[in-house]
Amino acid sequence: MADVIFPVEKLIKAASAARERAYAPYSSFKVGAAILTTEGRYYTGCNIENASYGLSCCAERVALFKAVSNGERSFEAIAVTAGTEDYCTPCGACRQVLAEFNPAMKVYMANGQGDYIFRTVAELLPAVFILTKPHSGYAGTGEDKTGAGRIITKIFEPVNR
Repeated sequence: MADVIFPVEKLIKAASAARERAYAPYSSFKVGAAILTTEGRYYTGCNIENASYGLSCCAERVALFKAVSNGERSFEAIAVTAGTEDYCTPCGACRQVLAEFNPAMKVYMANGQGDYIFRTVAELLPAVFILTKPHSGYAGTGEDKTGAGRIITKIFEPVNR
């Protein structure tokens, strides 16, 4: 961090407060998160469910997306809590999204009593997906790069506007 001392307990309290604002009418599993920038600012998020479960968004991503939409790009830590007896760990999708910004980010996973454990994002997601070189051309086809005479399907294509 940029010479900023930020107590973990304060980050966990912010995550707990965000949890109270969760919209979880289907699962009743409310989660809160607070993400800390390297400059000492923090942003909170709560999970937001939808009747079409796949359209729901986790607290960790809400917090991160709020921070990014405010111009932040450098993160030190995130705290996550569900207010349960067990520690709340980020799902795989959240781990991947967090890794995009800082694989060394500390992830504080708290229980309802405020106790916590932590790991880095890299420890939670050791085989992170990394897009090393965006493909060119159009989506859906590609040249044979295997030497086996196969057409490679391109999964990701940037949109040029």
